[in-house]
Amino acid sequence: MTRVLVVEDDPQLVRALVLNLRARRYGVDSAADGATALSLAAARQPDAVILDLGLPDMDGTDVIRGLRGWSRVPILVLSARRASDEKVAALDAGADDYITKPFSMDELLARLRAAVRRTDAAPLAPDIVRVTTDEFTIDLAAKKASRGGRDIRLTPTEWHLLEILVTNPGRLITQKHLLQEVWGESRSDKTNYLRVYMAQLRRKLETDPAHPRHLITEPGMGYRFEG
Repeated sequence: MTRVLVVEDDPQLVRALVLNLRARRYGVDSAADGATALSLAAARQPDAVILDLGLPDMDGTDVIRGLRGWSRVPILVLSARRASDEKVAALDAGADDYITKPFSMDELLARLRAAVRRTDAAPLAPDIVRVTTDEFTIDLAAKKASRGGRDIRLTPTEWHLLEILVTNPGRLITQKHLLQEVWGESRSDKTNYLRVYMAQLRRKLETDPAHPRHLITEPGMGYRFEG
C-alpha cells in the first residue's frame, strides 16, 4: 500500500484529502504542523508527502529542507501562495511539484500518481548511466549522446546542463539551480543563458524543437526532463 503524509492545518481540507486518498486505497497519515510532520515522516517512512507551506509553527520550505536532509520522498506542495518567487523557493528547497489552491482533486491525484511512479521507476541519480527515449540516447558513463544511431556533438556546457536534467527525470529543476550549477553563483540571474543553451539542446536532440517532448520549459520557473 502506498502511504501518503498530508501536512496541512486546515481540518476541512485534511478531511477531504484523507477521504479521497483512502477511497483510492492509499494509506494516509496527517500532521497539522511542521514538527509533527517531520516526526511522522521519520517514523512512518511515507511514499509521498503533500505539504502546505503556511503551517503554524514553521514555514513549509523548512519542512522540505528537513526532509531532504535524509529522504528522497516525493514532496508535492499544495499552497495558496501563487507568487513565482514562492514557487521557486519551494522547488529550490527540494519540492518535486507545486499545486496552487484552489485545486482539482483529480489533478492532485494524477500528479501524486506520477510522482510515485517516477520514484518507483527511477534509480538514484548516481546510478543512472544510460537514458533512452524514442528520439535520442544519453550515455552518461561515456559522456555520449546519439540520435537515430548517429553521435551528437555536445559542448561541455550543453552536456553539463543536459546531465542535470536527465538524472532528475520528471522533476522541475529551477532556473536558479541550473545557472548556479552550470555557470556559478555570479551568473545566477542570467536566464538568457539557459534559453540559448536549451534551444541548442532541443535543435540537436528533439525531432521537433519548437514542440519538445523531452526537454520541457516550465515558464518562469525552470525546466524538466520527461523520458
